[in-house]
Amino acid sequence: MLGHYIDLSWRSFKRTPLVSALMVVAIAIGIGITMTTLSVYHMMSADPIPSKSDQLFAVQLQTMDEGEGWFTNDDIPYQLTFQDAQNLMNSAKADAQVIMMRAGFAVHLGDEANAPKLMDARAAGRDFFSMFNAEFIYGGAWQQSDEDNALNKVVIEQSLSEELYGDINPVGKTLYLDKHLFEVVGVVKPVTSHIKYYDLNNGAFRPSERVIIPFSLVKELQITTWGNSNGWKRESNRTFEERLNSEMLWLQFWVQLDSPQAKEDYQQFLVNYIQEQQKLGRFARKDPKYALRDVNEWMQYNQVVSEDNKILVLLSFMFLAVCLANILGLLLAKFMRRAPEIGVRRALGASKTQVFTQHLVEVALLGVFGGVLGIVLAQLCLWGVRESYSYYSDLAQMDWVMLASAPAIAIVACVVAGLLPAYQVCRTNPAYYLKTQ
Repeated sequence: MLGHYIDLSWRSFKRTPLVSALMVVAIAIGIGITMTTLSVYHMMSADPIPSKSDQLFAVQLQTMDEGEGWFTNDDIPYQLTFQDAQNLMNSAKADAQVIMMRAGFAVHLGDEANAPKLMDARAAGRDFFSMFNAEFIYGGAWQQSDEDNALNKVVIEQSLSEELYGDINPVGKTLYLDKHLFEVVGVVKPVTSHIKYYDLNNGAFRPSERVIIPFSLVKELQITTWGNSNGWKRESNRTFEERLNSEMLWLQFWVQLDSPQAKEDYQQFLVNYIQEQQKLGRFARKDPKYALRDVNEWMQYNQVVSEDNKILVLLSFMFLAVCLANILGLLLAKFMRRAPEIGVRRALGASKTQVFTQHLVEVALLGVFGGVLGIVLAQLCLWGVRESYSYYSDLAQMDWVMLASAPAIAIVACVVAGLLPAYQVCRTNPAYYLKTQ
């Protein structure tokens, strides 16, 4: 029976090609706009590391004195001081932990053929690679002894390796970061694809760094941060050593806790740590705070998906509703024009349910055509977004979920719009139209 209804729908389209094409285009435009905004929203809010997002936690400590505030919901700074991050790192109370910051260097090979290129870098502990599921192409992370001894080792991203060395394995080769010579120990694929969740404080949609060095080199080479630094008390910080010992907030710290019990134990450790620091004259608030947020909580806390994005999605659905309102009028006119034909079918034994179902199949088929064309329009819109905003290059994409959702939304929307016209036509009085024949 479904095949028969589809055949009748196709015949109906061929009888009124202009009206049918107009409805398909209207649906496609509504779906194209909706799927453009919905796809970006979907990529923004998607779990960036689903295999272990509930095991990775960003650590926050309220180190400021009483009366000092912060522009967050719970009044806790996003980052840590060097001394706190180093103390937590040395305690090694988590299953894995990493201290890190955003840096930057002029990268070159030390010859005239290759001009230095200024680029972002990341100073991080070696657990960075295992915690965030970095995928190595050549080599691997530096050894713990290299980090402990602050040796000049570097892991580079795949695109930089190809740019500097071509298609060969560069492990063991050297490059310069500013004036310092480094040995390449590994080549890694981009750590993140669309959201740099491990450093939202310095831009959620920045591409992952192409250069990663041991964090121990920050003190050894006196590397300054390229990220955000925030201070809350008057300090001189004239020398790099003074900066390290100051209350300046400029480092990120993440831990991996593989079980709920490990999380509870680490929370108690943070409480004990705060109490120890209070005895030293720090954490002077009456009720000092800390926070331990997993990846998705951290993204929500940092408002990766802003209210503007949510409003844009809502507006796009409202635009789709306007398109459907126009389609409803066209469907009503088209269906009621066939009332004499329906009257004859009713007189020959067709039930109201059969007539109603036939017309719903017809509007569902409209939704299929509109959804497919809407995907094409959405791809064009997403291409425009990528060309206009480079930081959206990995976000303005349609994954398989969105590709499947487009025709599904179109079919559901068309069926909803077609309920009233289909109901009206199935109420046709056969006797009235038989008298007019």
